[in-house]
Amino acid sequence: MAILECRALTKHYGGAPALDGVDLSIEPGGIVGLLGPNGSGKTTLLKLANGLLTPDGGEILIDGRAPSVETKRIVSYLPERTYFSDWMRVEQLLDLFSDFYADFDRAAAEDMLARMGLEPKQRIKEMSKGMREKMQLILVMSRRAKLYLLDEPIGGVDPATRDYILHTIISNYNPEAAVVISTHLIADVENVLDEVIFLNTGRVVLRSTVDAIRSEQGKSVDAVFREVFRCSENY
Repeated sequence: MAILECRALTKHYGGAPALDGVDLSIEPGGIVGLLGPNGSGKTTLLKLANGLLTPDGGEILIDGRAPSVETKRIVSYLPERTYFSDWMRVEQLLDLFSDFYADFDRAAAEDMLARMGLEPKQRIKEMSKGMREKMQLILVMSRRAKLYLLDEPIGGVDPATRDYILHTIISNYNPEAAVVISTHLIADVENVLDEVIFLNTGRVVLRSTVDAIRSEQGKSVDAVFREVFRCSENY
């Protein structure tokens, strides 16, 4: 069974469609890149999957069910922006995730955070932007979820931090789960992807495995992305 399925999924903001009749399904057991320019509908799709928005038409299913409190138990979501309050300490974040998520592996999170040099009493306001990004991703990836939804996990951080984040993703996700990475930074992520879905103006314009793109077209995913979106000025 697909862990994520969209059937004629539609979402509008005002009169403009953010998603326009999207049909797709994602199976467990791989890392999928949800790729497209800014404004293509990537974040909207992930928010719908996490139950933060409601469709205007069609449906979206998580493990065969509409997004709800029940599906949140199997979905681990990383929003585009960090959302923790500056006054919080590392140990309070661990307590928060432990309380909210039965599948949270606190020991794994503590181990990774310790390797970053973060002390339990350290406050968020004392951390750099890159450190906050790493911390939030570690918390998200320390859940034993069935579906990981990562919205721009490497946006706005330096190359070294990007490498650390991608290593954390591929080293810690449940291999029987699916990981969906939304990004427009294709060259940085394509080596960790099994499959790609290109979105443009709310529609799926290409879907393929990474191996098929390289063998059939003899090009990188980034090169194909640039060809598909060469008329877009926003990626």
